[in-house]
Amino acid sequence: MTALARWCLRRRLLVLLLWLAALAGAVTASSLAGSAYSDDYGAQGTESGKAAQRLETAFPDRAGGSDTIVWHTDKGSVRATAVQERMTETLDKVEHLPGVASVESPYGPQEQGRISQDGRTAYADLTFDRPTDELGEKKVRHVVETVRDASGPGLQVEVGGSGAASAEAPKGHLAEIIGLAAAAVVLFLAFGSLAATALPLITAVVAVGTAAASIGLLSQVMTVADFAPMLGMLIGLGVGIDYALFIVTRHRRGLRSGLPVVEAARRAVTVSGRAVVFAGATVCIALLGMFILRLSFLNGVAIAACLTVLLSVAASVTLLPALLSFIGMRALSRRERRQLTEHGPRPDRPTGFAMRWSAFVERHPRLLGAVAAVLMAVLALPALGLHLGTSDQGNDPAASTTRKAYDMLADGFGPGTNGPLTLVGELDGAGDKLAFDHLHESVRDTEGVAQVSGPEFNGSGDTGVITVVPDSSPQSRDTSELVDRLREDVLPQAGEGSTMEVLVGGTTAGHDDFADIIVGKLPLFAGVVIGLGCLLLLLAFRSIGIPIKAAVMNIAAVAAAFGIVVAVFQWGWGSELLGLGSAGPIEPFLPVIMISVLFGLSMDYQVFLVSRMYEEWRLTGDNRRAVRVGLSETSRVINSAAVIMISVFGGFVLSGDRLIAMFGIALAAAVALDAFVLRTLLVPALMHMLGGANWWLPQWLDRRLPRLSIEPDSVDDSTEEDALASADVPVVGQRTGSLIGLSETAPTVAANGYRKHEDQAERG
Repeated sequence: MTALARWCLRRRLLVLLLWLAALAGAVTASSLAGSAYSDDYGAQGTESGKAAQRLETAFPDRAGGSDTIVWHTDKGSVRATAVQERMTETLDKVEHLPGVASVESPYGPQEQGRISQDGRTAYADLTFDRPTDELGEKKVRHVVETVRDASGPGLQVEVGGSGAASAEAPKGHLAEIIGLAAAAVVLFLAFGSLAATALPLITAVVAVGTAAASIGLLSQVMTVADFAPMLGMLIGLGVGIDYALFIVTRHRRGLRSGLPVVEAARRAVTVSGRAVVFAGATVCIALLGMFILRLSFLNGVAIAACLTVLLSVAASVTLLPALLSFIGMRALSRRERRQLTEHGPRPDRPTGFAMRWSAFVERHPRLLGAVAAVLMAVLALPALGLHLGTSDQGNDPAASTTRKAYDMLADGFGPGTNGPLTLVGELDGAGDKLAFDHLHESVRDTEGVAQVSGPEFNGSGDTGVITVVPDSSPQSRDTSELVDRLREDVLPQAGEGSTMEVLVGGTTAGHDDFADIIVGKLPLFAGVVIGLGCLLLLLAFRSIGIPIKAAVMNIAAVAAAFGIVVAVFQWGWGSELLGLGSAGPIEPFLPVIMISVLFGLSMDYQVFLVSRMYEEWRLTGDNRRAVRVGLSETSRVINSAAVIMISVFGGFVLSGDRLIAMFGIALAAAVALDAFVLRTLLVPALMHMLGGANWWLPQWLDRRLPRLSIEPDSVDDSTEEDALASADVPVVGQRTGSLIGLSETAPTVAANGYRKHEDQAERG
């Protein structure tokens, strides 16, 4: 790391140009090649997945995307002459638009139930000539605008479906701008220097921009979910700014202690850069754990997020030191530069509040630990009612055309119209075809079924389709029970005496199958990720208690964050006010991504906090002092880093995308609880109560475990020691490593430099 830092500092202009060239090249290539993101979150090999594949093969004319045009009149009937003429003209106009394959109007000899019983609502099926994600936003938007232009006094016309949803999706970058602006405010309050504030932002933007363009290219060669770029941007901005914060903080400390600019930057990368690489590696390892689930679209998400994190780490240890050498002493505020000139170098010491807080926790560990534990338990309670499923357009904001079309269909034709089930029969011979014909009657009499249409057969007669409309909404548990009833009872009985195989597909069936896969593999996934974290902590801190506490803290943070997500999104507490739509289920893959990302971030904070405690424990053997000093020295940087992440994650709540907003709230809540409740309150309280048992490790195990050094055992400190000596600060012994290089001296400085502050804190 030292050699890399020196190279980047000597060739700072070249490093800057290489990064700018990488960004420009990736953006240009992505613009020319385009992207091919997938909105299919299904799982191959499931019954619903097989049904969809069979349907697509047997009925290729249905391969294109489809939307629904819905209209409603408050007075009279949709069969009225004026309404019928207006809508017939509109439907004819839409059918001749580019990208439209067909429009099936309800006005004709075979309306097929497309007009409601009260005669006030009707709909037409709109089919595109290709999937909507391949059609192009401009064509889809033109269709939606043409349809909505038909609205007038007494007539409301809306469009539902994936095409309309893509046309309404926000295209701006308001979420990113808000997150960056909030992070800039926090950085400026922490640094007091505009130049130092700008560097983490520039580093993160360059890395994330390059990654976003590269993810677009990646989507051409593998399946990448359409939310992967936004998720990668969310994670990349959060960790990228935080990693740069750690290095800039260490660099500024070196400048205040009298180091030259180049030497301070070199030491910052040498000490903190290794910690950044370690933190980034843990995030990537956790993200790659998603491969355990064997879901193709999640594999693409994992690689896309890992690419973003890797580029953020690379920019932090290469581009950032080059930029630090460009701005020179302006990394310090004017007041800090003036004090350095007038009074010379001064060692950094914990602030009065940090010392008082650490002493307060030391005096009341049981009370504060109990308060923190109760708070986490209360926040986690809603998670007990977690309902995994996939939100649909009934959860869109109330003002959107997709939500209005959804509600109009539900009111006019019943809630199940928005998510019909599809029975796909694989038929072999006349006997199977006859049995499939009779299946219509069995399904119609099944509890929970509102309407049955079909059967339809393909040209060769080897595939039949029956459409089943439930009497409950797609997200309802009743609909899920209907799927189970059909699969376990109705279809097996109807198939007796024949060789036909009938598969249940459709919206709810697909969501249930996907959720079952996630739930079934989640324990293995969580066990691998958390177990790996415990192993890394065991190697780093030579303790059994530290990894166990870290695992418990991670589980507590995830559970409490999910409690908040359930309250907001599943119970609907404030979701409409935030523009996130109505209450609905929680996305099945949210737990997977939450555990992956939070594991890496929590490892960062955990190692940051405990490494300083571990260092003090090795120097003094005093657990109370080790916890007190570690907490007082690290709390400010942990809190600053957490506030930045919360700001970035929270900004994505305004993205207008329910899924991304769900990620934003979940991660912001988890980071806030992790930093402000767990790491600065519950963890130190527990460590005070456990005493020396925190650092216990059997000797036989200690001899057999390999040594893992997060930081270099020693660095060239001559320059800083001279600077400290000029400030009449004693320097004795050899320095040991902590995560972000907060430790400035060996035992003598630790003993002398803090005693005065501790006495003040005790008196406070």
